[in-house]
Amino acid sequence: MNVLDFPAFDYRVKKIDGRLYIFDRTRKRYVMLTPEEWVRQHLIRFLADHRGYPETLIAVEQEIEVCGLRKRFDVVCHDRRGVPYLIVECKAPDVPLTRATFDQVFRYNLSVEARLVAITNGRVHLCGEVVGGAFHLLPGIPFYAGDEGA
Repeated sequence: MNVLDFPAFDYRVKKIDGRLYIFDRTRKRYVMLTPEEWVRQHLIRFLADHRGYPETLIAVEQEIEVCGLRKRFDVVCHDRRGVPYLIVECKAPDVPLTRATFDQVFRYNLSVEARLVAITNGRVHLCGEVVGGAFHLLPGIPFYAGDEGA
């Protein structure tokens, strides 16, 4: 798999019917190892192991309703009250991050209403904060502060 701009982590893979699967510690099951999943697993480990996001408060690939359509977000981290704190859209490493990628995560955030919004392809990570309807780009994905206001 591609080398990403995330710290390395220990992972388990297995082959089923000729396809590779990686163990997702958050979902507690093996999932197909696609390029996007490789990015998602690195992001989750980065958030939990290097930014202090409690693994029990990280939701992965859950269904939401966006403008009457069923969609699945990649990653949402909650604060300790269960309120969405960070939403992240993951793309495969060879997919450039564009305005369309930001538009996608912002559409999802209409339903989720997280304060922090991020996109990553494993090589480039862009994160910002939504304040009063405006988006302010941050220098990176911040450390967990999901206890603010609790």
